[in-house]
Amino acid sequence: MVGPPKLTRFERARIVGARALQIAMGAPTLMEPSEAVSNPIDIAIQELENGILPMTIRRTLPDGTFQDIPLRWLLQN
Repeated sequence: MVGPPKLTRFERARIVGARALQIAMGAPTLMEPSEAVSNPIDIAIQELENGILPMTIRRTLPDGTFQDIPLRWLLQN
């Protein structure tokens, strides 16, 4: 495996930012947000913590090779 067996803080920030932008632009949420959570960033964080985002992380090495890792696998470790 390329990199650590868990989600890095940089990958987490990238995922939350991308998902929050999707929600802000009108994409449907993958879960019913609670009344306390109303902004797109908090909804994206909640979706990530619940492990329901169907995303894959691509980790690239300096030589150009890469590995695609399912987000669910990284959240389990």
